Amino acid sequence: MIGSVLMVCEGNVCRSPVARVMLQRELPQLVVSSAGTRALVGERADPLAMQLASEQGLDISDHVATALTREDVCAAELILSMTQVQRELIVTTYPFARGKVFRLGEHDQIDIVDPYRRHRAAFDLAFAQIEHGISNWRDVIARLAH
Repeated sequence: MIGSVLMVCEGNVCRSPVARVMLQRELPQLVVSSAGTRALVGERADPLAMQLASEQGLDISDHVATALTREDVCAAELILSMTQVQRELIVTTYPFARGKVFRLGEHDQIDIVDPYRRHRAAFDLAFAQIEHGISNWRDVIARLAH
């Protein structure tokens, strides 16, 4: 049974905050959080990420970046990273998490592009990839949700 999902990216200012609110919108009964493997701790979400999220009816304006912790990994029943490198880092650092860590783009065998400090097109691509990944995971999670 899945009741909590943790979204993980690198800085926790673009991809994982957006993925968190997208999944929360799709499955409001879940507890969804986000963190970064190299988080820009205390930073707000990237302004362009906030703008694009807002254009999709999503609000990440109150997001503050946090670093991935052992407690986060323990608490989450499913962890979705943006890249294979992040997935491997999580499993290497927290071996007990093996079996509950996957890429958001796992179904398509892709990494979600990192748009941080890049142009609008990179953000558009990342958002589209995140949205597709959420779509792929939504039914899997819903079947296993509490």
